[in-house]
Amino acid sequence: MIDVAASASALSMLVSSLTPWLIVIPGIIIGLIFGATPGLQISMAMAIFLPMTLYMDFLQAMLFLTAIFTGGSFGSGIPAILMNIPGTSSAIATAFDGYPMAKQGKHNEALGIALASSVFGVLVGYLILFMMIQPISLMVLKLGPSEMFMVILWGMTLIASLRGEYVLKGLIAGLVGLLIGTIGFNEIGMARGTLGSFYLFDGIPVIPAMMGMFAASELFRIANKQFIVENKASRKVELRKIAQGCKMAFQSPLVMLRGCLVGVFVGAVPGVGSSVSNLLSYVETKRRDPDPDSFGKGNPKGIVASESANSTSEAGSMATLLALGIPGGGATAVMLAAFAMHNITGGPQFIREQTDIVYAIIFANFAQVFFLMILGLLFIPLLANIIKVPMRYLIPTVLVLAVMGSFGLTGNFVGPFTVLAFAVIGWLMRRYGYSVPAAVIGILLGAMAEKTLLHTYQISGGDISYLLERPATLAIIGLLLLSLFGRHLLALMRFSMHKMSSAKN
Repeated sequence: MIDVAASASALSMLVSSLTPWLIVIPGIIIGLIFGATPGLQISMAMAIFLPMTLYMDFLQAMLFLTAIFTGGSFGSGIPAILMNIPGTSSAIATAFDGYPMAKQGKHNEALGIALASSVFGVLVGYLILFMMIQPISLMVLKLGPSEMFMVILWGMTLIASLRGEYVLKGLIAGLVGLLIGTIGFNEIGMARGTLGSFYLFDGIPVIPAMMGMFAASELFRIANKQFIVENKASRKVELRKIAQGCKMAFQSPLVMLRGCLVGVFVGAVPGVGSSVSNLLSYVETKRRDPDPDSFGKGNPKGIVASESANSTSEAGSMATLLALGIPGGGATAVMLAAFAMHNITGGPQFIREQTDIVYAIIFANFAQVFFLMILGLLFIPLLANIIKVPMRYLIPTVLVLAVMGSFGLTGNFVGPFTVLAFAVIGWLMRRYGYSVPAAVIGILLGAMAEKTLLHTYQISGGDISYLLERPATLAIIGLLLLSLFGRHLLALMRFSMHKMSSAKN
């Protein structure tokens, strides 16, 4: 399964010259900056710097782009923890417990946990990719739209667990988000929910909506505070405590490993990726934890689950790109453009004929782990100083950045209006106890769920027996039912066995 000769050739490529490594460090720094800036996407950073790769050889180009990807995966968690503003959709679950920890003055520990989990996630993800790139590619080929729809449905049905005390409100918020996510034209050219406005034909801009519901609504809610962290002594940025946070991450090895496995296999599904994997990992960790009520209030395991999954998703999406030539998301779509610029086509033939280059990319990402750890520790103290900024300066600055970023994403005033509208919606939801994260998840998955369901209907001709011919779909349905009712069934079985043993006695 592992080509030893190709591995040796890959190592020779990487150690024979320092040139490939000179572009890795700036790549990670670019990823950290773009990831840590709300409204700027990792794929945007990669697209901006893509023309530079034309002057590099193929291996150097891939190392540069994957370095941006690696840095951005961690960088997006920094504003999620410090300001409750996920830098990208892959860091939504990081905010659930990261921001409560920051408000408690544990921002240093939270950032350390996120860094260690991200580093471990990248390392394990590429290790799994190195060992199983061909089996993963074969498995992804067998996943059709019905399997992808069930994976999305699994995530949607687990939304209720994000608001354990208000399950119904969590489901309502998720369904409302799902409906908002389907606004605009669908795959067959039918417009829904546009109210006759051509501005909504392309749907609701997801990133501006997310920025409004998470960031702006939270800023409105805490406008009366002087600082994010009220206690002056707790606002210190200490490298020692960040290092302690790194150690804390490894106190939950099973959570971290589970997040890595979820990240690799969900990240390998085209179009799903880290946006779903971090949420699935989070809700599954919460469901299995003996104290699920502590999640959302500053439980470090929540950060571990999210960050390990979203960082590992990078390796999963790279598996489909290298083995099948199919991008798993926006970032790998930019990498596919780099393939085309160098006249290279990903797929089984590429793996067979260029195995040494494939291994070189994987080995280089092992080394990127150490660069990320060092650069992360250097940059975190600088970025974490935001908690020292008074709210009277922070609120207008963040709102201006959110509005400008949303305008840059949409190219018109739809972005800024979306931020403001969803800020009001988010504020109302917070006030009346509805789950903002559940609504955002629904918006993210709405269009994707409809698309996969429509493709399933077209393939099956509307015959529900088609599902019985898809073992993978049935397996995912089984996992869905088990995750929802497994605990209740186990409790029922224990009660029945206890009753039977009492009757015998």
